[in-house]
Amino acid sequence: MDWNQYLYNRDEKPLDRLVEGYSRTSVFRKVAFVGDSLSSGEFETLDKEGNRGYHDLYEYSWGQYIARKNGFFAYNFSRGGMTAKEYMESFAEENDMWNKEKACQAYVIALGVNDIYNRDMELGSIDDVDDNDYRNNKPTFAGYYAQIIQRYKEIAPDAKFFFVTFPNSNTPERDDKTFGVNNLLYQFAEHFDNAYVIDLYKYGPVFAGEFDKHFYLHTHMNPSGYILIAQLVDSYIDYIVRHNPEDFAEIAFVNSNIQYKF
Repeated sequence: MDWNQYLYNRDEKPLDRLVEGYSRTSVFRKVAFVGDSLSSGEFETLDKEGNRGYHDLYEYSWGQYIARKNGFFAYNFSRGGMTAKEYMESFAEENDMWNKEKACQAYVIALGVNDIYNRDMELGSIDDVDDNDYRNNKPTFAGYYAQIIQRYKEIAPDAKFFFVTFPNSNTPERDDKTFGVNNLLYQFAEHFDNAYVIDLYKYGPVFAGEFDKHFYLHTHMNPSGYILIAQLVDSYIDYIVRHNPEDFAEIAFVNSNIQYKF
């Protein structure tokens, strides 16, 4: 077996293969998934009058699928309809998400759809971030999203952060907003340490057409859809860990009582 080629093939792209069995995501034993309906395993009902119902069934969320497969503990720090603004202004505090007892080794953040598409919030830029005090961030999507990162970094300074881009939904009318958010996430990954981008737009499938028939229930995903997202995110994190082994060599010590930095 050519282990070097298998683990560190320089020509490999994210999602060239979907992992089976334990993935390198297993290096984490406690992970928080921060997001909206798609991070919450939300299912949509439709009655005879056309009224829609929305139901967060967290056990069906892609984060919990990844956790069960890899044997780690996962928090759903998410809810249908969530925005970065609401997360920082009320939701996280009300649900005890800043509790240091809940500090994680990794935070996977998948927010922005409701902020940018549904609420038409100003995107903002990296310049909206005050590195010395997150409370001074400007009230833009960039400012609120960065606040989430900064607040969790206070709780878990050495944790890893994974920012999930918008996928390609084949909606040209949204391209400017989509590209704006995705580019911002790359800037955040450069700006903050221990941060990486999970780029589903560039490397994932197109979320439209035949894809919808297999993986959607009305305007949200069906169970198979959430399993697919779990496979994509799990495989992407596996790729990042394999290609950056030095970044994750000491992850077992993060949030432990063991001194590992001298």
